[in-house]
Amino acid sequence: MRKLRTIALTSSAVLAAALVLAGCAPQDGTMPGMDHGPGGMTETTEPAAEFNAADEMFVTMMIPHHQQAIDMADIVLAKTDVDPQVTELAQQIKDAQGPEIETMRGWLADWGVEEPMGGMDHGDGMMSENDMTALEDASGPEASRLFLEQMIVHHQGAIEMAEMALDAAQNPDVTALATQVIEDQTAEITTMRDLLATL
Repeated sequence: MRKLRTIALTSSAVLAAALVLAGCAPQDGTMPGMDHGPGGMTETTEPAAEFNAADEMFVTMMIPHHQQAIDMADIVLAKTDVDPQVTELAQQIKDAQGPEIETMRGWLADWGVEEPMGGMDHGDGMMSENDMTALEDASGPEASRLFLEQMIVHHQGAIEMAEMALDAAQNPDVTALATQVIEDQTAEITTMRDLLATL
């Protein structure tokens, strides 16, 4: 757990630094260092495609973060001996985050940004391979407990990412999603803590 916390803090520091840099960048979706004067290099951006480094960072990090939450939910949904309230929550998480992934991929396509390949391994609540294996191997009440404990940490990482994005993101769709992530996942954390107390 200490290792996971260290990784998460390092990752948060990287994201925070990126967002600070984003705050110093032009807010019109263009790249810094371009000559926008007469005869210089110019770039036009449709209003819907306006974004900055903070928008891009949030979206490219949140897609694999959401995907792992879905993977965790799928593991639990494949089990037959998990508390029904836990499987209901897992389905709720999957149903919410799947469409959000597609929405974010659409934004990247609109911005001309390629989705990074591979998963995340830099913290922000992300589970390690060992964590995922432990969840796969668990059964019954232990599986329910482990899923809830892991997903609380996972949600807390997403909330931190969303809060940092709100400080520097420019695209209104991105800030709306970040706000929704904070609201939805804060409520789910409360639900998960209540469920843990009943196990």
